[in-house]
Amino acid sequence: MLFFEGAAASAAIDWLAQGVLRLSWWQTVLWALGLTHITIASVTIFLHRSQAHRSLDLHPVPAHFFRFWLWLTTSIVTREWVAIHRKHHAKCETPDDPHSPQTRGLKTVLWRGAELYRAEAERPDTLAKFGRGTPDDWLERHVYTRRASWGIALMLLIDVALLGVAGLAVWAVQMAWIPFWAAGVVNGLGHFWGYRNFEAPDASTNLSPWGILIGGEELHNNHHTYPTSAKLSVKPYEFDLGWTYICLLQKLGWASVKKVAPRLKLGAIKPVADEKTLEALIAHRYEVMAGYARGVRQACQDEMAALQARQADVSVLRAARRWLHRDTEQVPRAVLPHLAQVRAAHPVLDQMVTMREELRQLWLNTSHSREQLTADLQAWCQRAEASGITALREFSLRLRAAQPV
Repeated sequence: MLFFEGAAASAAIDWLAQGVLRLSWWQTVLWALGLTHITIASVTIFLHRSQAHRSLDLHPVPAHFFRFWLWLTTSIVTREWVAIHRKHHAKCETPDDPHSPQTRGLKTVLWRGAELYRAEAERPDTLAKFGRGTPDDWLERHVYTRRASWGIALMLLIDVALLGVAGLAVWAVQMAWIPFWAAGVVNGLGHFWGYRNFEAPDASTNLSPWGILIGGEELHNNHHTYPTSAKLSVKPYEFDLGWTYICLLQKLGWASVKKVAPRLKLGAIKPVADEKTLEALIAHRYEVMAGYARGVRQACQDEMAALQARQADVSVLRAARRWLHRDTEQVPRAVLPHLAQVRAAHPVLDQMVTMREELRQLWLNTSHSREQLTADLQAWCQRAEASGITALREFSLRLRAAQPV
């Protein structure tokens, strides 16, 4: 009898130590990464692209799976997450933005992003205004919302049962994964550090051109430029893993993409810019201005080469070149005197910066008629091509070849 009792106790201790799966340490690490990656995919595909921005429709099979998985691993309530994210876009970089590092500080958003989320989720006005159109069936009302904490409690039991004591560590990682990566890194660093493809009207940045670890959410500047696009990558060298999963769901008949970022198409160069050219400029303004930025950078590089040939100091120009193609309101106040110094010393750059702002006013000026704006665009192209600046002339010719959507 004592032998059997001792064997049972030993088996229980062994189970508690290793769980049902009896994984080695490296297998446990892979298991944890696999579980958290499914959670990342659920957030980016279901919550973000499908629910918040309506960029794709999901079949009930993956939609219900994502809802269940998020309840099990995060306790996120769909309506709350969607409302907070939509408000972030509507009030971006203002004091009303729920999690902007520009107004709340990077450290606060990076390390206390989950607290900011919970505080905003408790505001009925946010949920009422921005949370419309999210699931409202029996499961959502009585389980996923009312019993939100039950899911993560069940996940804890599952982790311990499968992995033993190591399951506690895996569960802790699961609980911290989305608050750190989504609420902290994307919402924090994604509005503070990185590169920008487009001059979106906020401080959004791309953290990496390879959207793998966070399922494509690394491409945050692309997303803020085209928020209703189901695909977050736009450049040939960028990769959006979330989009790969969406394509697989499409092949299974489980997803239907509604919208992706528009692409500028070029045709024959028109003798003069017309209303269709204006339409193409406004529809593709971010891509057009990204092309203009390349011209500014090339002109800046040419000016630096000329200075270096004369063995002149290029430090001021080198420091200013990253800001010359930016909207004035996006340039730090401390940098403005340096830009003024550079523009005064380099007439070519000064003219390119001046004409960039004039071009931008064509879609910002809502008081002018379509005919007046077309005439303004024609005059702009004429001045650009007569400027003697190669970058301006080439840009104008390309613009006259632009096709509307």
